[in-house]
Amino acid sequence: MKTPQSICIAILLFFSAIIPSSASVVINAPANGSTVKSPFSLSAYTSLCSGQQVTATGYSLDNSSNDTIFKTPAITTSVWAPAGGHTLHVKAWGVDGAHCVTDVAIIVGTSSVVPTDASSVSSIQTFGGWYSVHDGGTPGTSSGWSAVTSSPSRTGTARKFAMTYKYFGGHRYSISFGDDEGATNFILDTWVYLPAGDTGLKNLELDMNQVISGGQTVLYGMQCDGWTGTWDVSINKGTTTKPWNAWAHTSAPCNVQSWGKNQWHHIQLTCSRNDTGWITYKSAAVDGVSHPINKTVLGAFMLGWRPTLLVNVQLDGATSGSGSAELIMDNLTIHRW
Repeated sequence: MKTPQSICIAILLFFSAIIPSSASVVINAPANGSTVKSPFSLSAYTSLCSGQQVTATGYSLDNSSNDTIFKTPAITTSVWAPAGGHTLHVKAWGVDGAHCVTDVAIIVGTSSVVPTDASSVSSIQTFGGWYSVHDGGTPGTSSGWSAVTSSPSRTGTARKFAMTYKYFGGHRYSISFGDDEGATNFILDTWVYLPAGDTGLKNLELDMNQVISGGQTVLYGMQCDGWTGTWDVSINKGTTTKPWNAWAHTSAPCNVQSWGKNQWHHIQLTCSRNDTGWITYKSAAVDGVSHPINKTVLGAFMLGWRPTLLVNVQLDGATSGSGSAELIMDNLTIHRW
């Protein structure tokens, strides 16, 4: 029987209404126009992008040219953003180069993990007086330098850390950024960039030292351990007067050698302490994906230091021969309260 043309059109319109567009990314959360807390949950997926099978999904915020990319057609992750209104661009890439984007308008509320009365020191990478030295806790030898650079950069004033080494040598870079004996909560928040072709970096260590009112120096130490694929935390396995500094592996995954090259990566490390220098390492986040640690250890050392707040960046070599490593850092901020 011949189907009337009007019926055919109605059927086509019906199916076009129930079949989602092949060029859109479906966002389960956050909802368009919603108010969220930072970090907020992002859940999205797409099967086709302009008729092509999807090989990767990702996101960016506002006018940023930096995409956080996952090699999967579906993502569930956490995204950090400062308070205020933002446009979240959720993206998909097809197997033959198609590019699809769905935008969501959100408002990030002022209630976040950083209290409004917290003290924050930002752009620490721009400070003069960075000091560098071979780290005696690593074998071999190293030499290194650091300098402000405008490219690559997120703000126009990033800092490049570079070293050469032999036999797994590590190089440490340090700067004092203040003095606060009373603060008990800290968040280290920064962005790092790994140049393509440079595979000499095995571990990235990010530490902070604080002299507290009892005279002890609390060593807040965390490293992305390329040997074990975990975040490690610094621990005093002795006593404050007879210390024994060591590393403890955690269940939080991290491998600096798996991070994408020629792109920025967002790192956020959260910890707190009690009055006697016991540290609780709370969480570690890379590119908005946060992993709980919740490990409490002794972190106080009686070193005889004057009051200070100090941040350390350390690069550890990857080979038993000679090698080199580079890393660019921007937006280095430490919150405390």
